[in-house]
Amino acid sequence: MLTSFSTALSALTADSTAIDVVGNNLANLNTPGFKASAVSFYDLVTQSMGAGFGVTQVGFGVGRPITLQQFTQGALQTTGAPLDVAIQGSGFFIAQDSQGNTVYTRGGNMQVDLNGVLTTSTGEKVQGWSTLNTDGTLNTNTPVGEIIVPTGTLKAPTPTQNVSVSLNLNAAATSGGSDGTFSSSVEVYDSLGNSHVLTFSFTKDPTNNSWTYSATVPSADTTSPPTPLTGTLTFDSNGNLTSPAATDPSPQIAITGLTDGASDMTINWALYTGNTQNITQFSQASAVSANSQDGSATASLTQVAIGAGGTILAQYSDGKQIVVGQMAMATIRNPISLVASGDNNYMLGANSALPAVGLPGLGGRGTVLGGSIESSTVDIATEFTNLIVYQRAYQANAKVITTVDQISQETINLKQ
Repeated sequence: MLTSFSTALSALTADSTAIDVVGNNLANLNTPGFKASAVSFYDLVTQSMGAGFGVTQVGFGVGRPITLQQFTQGALQTTGAPLDVAIQGSGFFIAQDSQGNTVYTRGGNMQVDLNGVLTTSTGEKVQGWSTLNTDGTLNTNTPVGEIIVPTGTLKAPTPTQNVSVSLNLNAAATSGGSDGTFSSSVEVYDSLGNSHVLTFSFTKDPTNNSWTYSATVPSADTTSPPTPLTGTLTFDSNGNLTSPAATDPSPQIAITGLTDGASDMTINWALYTGNTQNITQFSQASAVSANSQDGSATASLTQVAIGAGGTILAQYSDGKQIVVGQMAMATIRNPISLVASGDNNYMLGANSALPAVGLPGLGGRGTVLGGSIESSTVDIATEFTNLIVYQRAYQANAKVITTVDQISQETINLKQ
């Protein structure tokens, strides 16, 4: 009979722990990236009673339940915030706390601190890559580290090196006529970020199927009269450009002695895109369909955002976006072994497998969505159901204690 007290008390302790777990789940109903915990009960060793071994077995109650975090996918909620990010699939973001410990999280509310370091909402430094190769591409072949994004900086100008003009020259134009001349302009940039208008002029040659051209900038842009690039475009009877040919070197426009003190410029004029000609001669009014150049002026940083795949994008006032960082992800074969350390973070436990670190979307790692947050996996209906079950279990075991107490009192009274 005395074991009934300890048996019922073990149940009260277990049910109390289970209610604590439910309370913690409900408290984190709105915590981004939170994973609900479930409780696993197990019984204690039994004792055999009676003459034969195992004929009558009475247990010693229930042990303190084990909590198991359920790493299921949470619903994805679009927020539109530039630094919000969510994982779809398995894996964790990697961060480093103030003590230098590596932690893992699925909470996606990121921010940038005063030093330009990407951090979680609670200040842990997000790990990834922000080192650029010499060609401006991101180097992800180095160990992960802090992601430093530009804050309040200017983007250096990019001098124009290549330009193209897609147009048609009127095959029906007459030499010396009003339709025998045509011009088009492209804005190009020097090493200081100043713009210059590069004008292409075309004149119908008396010889059929050929046009002379010149390309130059205004004389006011240079300290001495600029030397224009000149030459001839020759077309066949089908209106296709034959000279210069696709295999010939691109014409180069030299701009020297700029009055603003910028470096001399050498601009390649692309008459072909691959083997496709950019200039044709058909019986249609001369017109430009497209033009392009690869230079840019000085621009100020307007926004930093996390894009798809965990790339960190810097957007500048000229409308251009530059990849300045990449978030890393880790997969752990047995995430249930992780230890919750607060602030939406987990740390490796004694039985945790070594994390596999790499780019999102590769090696079994999930994909990363920008402008979104993963919601908590807590289901309020399930938790309320569990709460009722554990409450009833607690009440039932409390009734066992009061019943055993009454029986004990009646047994003691037998002596009187």
